[in-house]
Amino acid sequence: MPDSRGVPQGAVDIRSKRPAALVSATGLGVRRGGHWLIRNIALDVMPGEVVTVIGPNGGGKTTLLRALLGLIRPTAGTVRRQADLRVGYVPQRLTIDRVLPLTVHRLMTLTVRRPRQAVETALGETGIADLIDHRVETLSGGEFQRVMLARALLMEPDLLVLDEPVQGVDFAGEADLYGLIAEIRNRHGCGVLMVSHDLHVVMASTDRVLCLNRHLCCAGQPHDISRHPEYLRLFGPRAAQAYAVYEHHHDHAHALSGEVVRFPGCDHDHQGQDE
Repeated sequence: MPDSRGVPQGAVDIRSKRPAALVSATGLGVRRGGHWLIRNIALDVMPGEVVTVIGPNGGGKTTLLRALLGLIRPTAGTVRRQADLRVGYVPQRLTIDRVLPLTVHRLMTLTVRRPRQAVETALGETGIADLIDHRVETLSGGEFQRVMLARALLMEPDLLVLDEPVQGVDFAGEADLYGLIAEIRNRHGCGVLMVSHDLHVVMASTDRVLCLNRHLCCAGQPHDISRHPEYLRLFGPRAAQAYAVYEHHHDHAHALSGEVVRFPGCDHDHQGQDE
């Protein structure tokens, strides 16, 4: 079945000689209350690619994800998603009332019906199949995030969208979750679009990092830190293999209002400031 550009799902776009993007945006902007939450965003996520979006609180990261998924309507620009795209989404926050007698199995099947065996298989992929009948309120932060990741896998996704998937997890747990996400990408070949709460440290398997503060401030690849002796001494080789450092190359700063302030001698015109 063709996508919005006439490219069959999973096919190669012969015009660009590469696989068609799972999701792409051009000139994307969202404006609310007289202010641009995000503006002039261009990106794409390819099959098997890990793209990590970083940026300050209020910089528009969650807004970007919601616009890409069609959960909110863009004010400007276009979003294209591959036809019949299956998305597994882990939201930034999911509040569970602790007085509800909710089991992991019930949480997994609240919005999607799957047989128990499929639920067990998804939980097994995240290493917690034995928790299927546990009450949700008894889970640790890391266990809960693994449940949410398994829940996303029930969709058999082409694209995993993860909004701060390691929140509420300690450092060792973060490293384990990053390793797990990389394994899932390698096993399923799905694309991964992830928001990270950290401005500098990202998952080592990230192919591209996008720094967002209402507009795309800079983009690039993370740098390997697994061989740095001080990092190894502090955290050990297992954690070092899960993390990489992203070096920012901004040519501007932001005022408290969010307005772009260019550094002296920089003539590049950013389109991310408010009007």
